[in-house]
Amino acid sequence: MAKHSKFEKDRRAAQTIRTKEIEAAWYGSIPKATAQQFELAVAAARARPPQGPWPNMPPGTRPNPPKHEPRPSKEEMNRRSRA
Repeated sequence: MAKHSKFEKDRRAAQTIRTKEIEAAWYGSIPKATAQQFELAVAAARARPPQGPWPNMPPGTRPNPPKHEPRPSKEEMNRRSRA
C-alpha cells in the first residue's frame, strides 16, 4: 500500500467534503419528484449484479485486444531468416 503525505491526505479529505457539498446543493436544487426518480434509478443500478463477459468473446479473452502483433520469438526469427 502506498504511503501518502499529510498534505495529500488533507487535500483528499477537503475534496471529499467539497464534493459532498456540491452534491447536496445539486440535490436540493432539483424538484422532489425528479429526486425520487433519481434515487430509484441509483438503487436499481446498485442492485444489479456485475456485467459478465460479452457473449461472443471466448473465456479468458481480454476486452481490449492488443494494438499490434506480438514480437516473434528468437527461434521463429532464426527459422525465417534461413528460409
